Amino acid sequence: MERNEDQILAEELAALGAAGGGSGRVVRVVAKLMRKEVHEVDLLLPLPFGDAVKCVSDVLGKAGHIIEPLAVRAGEDGTVRIVASGGAGGLNPVVVTARVLKADDDHSEVWLRAAAKEGLIRQRAGEKTVARLAAQLSRATGEG
Repeated sequence: MERNEDQILAEELAALGAAGGGSGRVVRVVAKLMRKEVHEVDLLLPLPFGDAVKCVSDVLGKAGHIIEPLAVRAGEDGTVRIVASGGAGGLNPVVVTARVLKADDDHSEVWLRAAAKEGLIRQRAGEKTVARLAAQLSRATGEG
């Protein structure tokens, strides 16, 4: 069963709250009420589809823990989802979804989406995380 971003973020925040000595259950309820900050970026990588899938999987795998492995369909579409650390002190979980699409024989498109819960103080964790990962992907392909 695939969990949506809000469920994943609530569970991650509840785990952080419980680890800090708080009530994970209360944190989970509060997290569901918090506003979600989302940021998306589209990239064109100078890699064939198979190489792009490997590159995206490697970069995202190093950036956080994979919660949904790269599922590749018909050699033209692959998706991976991770939870990365963001915000002040890396204490704000960020759900990152990457979708790799075959553009042509030598290029692949990557759609990155990052979502994080925002409290009273805006940290823009989703925006900053997706920008950081896009830069890492560009460097990994020699583009940046």
